[in-house]
Amino acid sequence: MRPYFKIQNLSWLLFLTLMTTSLSSAQKDVEKWKLQLALGINNTIDQEETVGFFSKQINFPTINLGVQYMFARNWGVKLDLGYNRSSEATDRSLPYKLNYTRVNVQGVYDFKDLLTFLPPPIGIVAHAGPGLSMTKPLGSYANNTYTYPNVMAGVEVHYRLTESLSIYVDGSYVYALSKKNKYNVATDGFSFNGDLAYVAFGASISLSGCHYCN
Repeated sequence: MRPYFKIQNLSWLLFLTLMTTSLSSAQKDVEKWKLQLALGINNTIDQEETVGFFSKQINFPTINLGVQYMFARNWGVKLDLGYNRSSEATDRSLPYKLNYTRVNVQGVYDFKDLLTFLPPPIGIVAHAGPGLSMTKPLGSYANNTYTYPNVMAGVEVHYRLTESLSIYVDGSYVYALSKKNKYNVATDGFSFNGDLAYVAFGASISLSGCHYCN
């Protein structure tokens, strides 16, 4: 009878080991692919003030949509698209509205192994990388468009609700790599090729490994 019990105990041990490995793998897989969607506010920052045109300090909306892939425990990449609308400061500017769209490829770093003093649901993630900005005024200035490279950096603070879902706040700055020259404001009106700062609130949703998500 002893060999039978030994084989049975060995089978249970093997089963538990496989289950533990599967659970651990599934939890890691949850972190690999994520969809991020955020809504917030922005401030368009002109490299050289355009006489007669001044943006509001707080503009709405900022809409960000991104896909993130973590290829290591702390390191990853993401591709994200951002849409922003800004308009004139009504007390001191000529009227205008601006659409600012950007697309960026960014490196991602998760500080979870460095900031071990934080409570388990809270995480801090930094992101930075190059991209392309496209600006288009509306109305009578619609032809005064710009397309120019940028580089951006930001920090996200996450609060994990479940294994597959977290909410976060993202503060970022998009630096314009554009020429200083503009359209002639006196004859062509408003145009924009400057920087952008934004704060957005969003959700990060796992797209992988959710077999054992809570």
